[in-house]
Amino acid sequence: MAIISLQSAASGLSALNTAMDVISNNLANVNTAGFRSSRANFQDLLYLERAQPGVRNANNDERPTGLYIGLGTKVSGTQLNFDQGSPIKGNKLDLMIEGKGFFRVAVQDSLGPSGIAFTRAGQFTLNSDGEMVMATDQGRRLDPPVTIDGDVTDIQIDSSGQIFVQRPGQAEPELVTQLTTSNFVNPTGLKSIGENLFVETGASGPPIDGNPGEDSFGQIVQGYYESSNVDPTSELIHLIRVQRAFEMNSNTIRAADEALRTIAQLRR
Repeated sequence: MAIISLQSAASGLSALNTAMDVISNNLANVNTAGFRSSRANFQDLLYLERAQPGVRNANNDERPTGLYIGLGTKVSGTQLNFDQGSPIKGNKLDLMIEGKGFFRVAVQDSLGPSGIAFTRAGQFTLNSDGEMVMATDQGRRLDPPVTIDGDVTDIQIDSSGQIFVQRPGQAEPELVTQLTTSNFVNPTGLKSIGENLFVETGASGPPIDGNPGEDSFGQIVQGYYESSNVDPTSELIHLIRVQRAFEMNSNTIRAADEALRTIAQLRR
């Protein structure tokens, strides 16, 4: 009946509206450092079974196909894309992970397990205590903490995450600390909490900590930070496809409405 068409098309409009929201968020963050784009995944809903395939009739002939009517679609989830973003030239404390891995930062216990969150955004600066923090309004501290006092003339961070400072009167740079990064078996299972931060979930698995450049961990590049991995051209193409699908579902609702109107007027 036309009522099924109405329900199926309505589910399509709802799902496409969610997809449009996801695409809009991607485009809004095209210049957000370390941002990871998302996509909306769809799945079909239940089916009405009018006839089963393989059923035999009175002549013992087998029905080659079944008769199923679908009840629409829904968004099954949003999937993060962890492709590498482009490097952008920054200041001395900006860092980029070339390859896999996340910077660890301290957050409130209410935001993430053990008060730790993870980010690919490598825009860092120093606070008044000389601690290396994210260059955001919250100023999240690196974990483990990295503290650099004011009596330095230069800061060097090598590809393995070792942080050296040059002090006045010293010929050789001094090793301050070792930067630690983390990785996940399933990074797409991470939970986004805003501020370019992610926290672990049961789907992502626990963080695997290590030093940059070792095993599957990417290397550190000083003086650069990673841009958003949003591809504006691709996102606009997806947006057009969603818009056209939205229009087609709207036309389905109009056609179902006309069919119901015709049925309602049969007695006149």
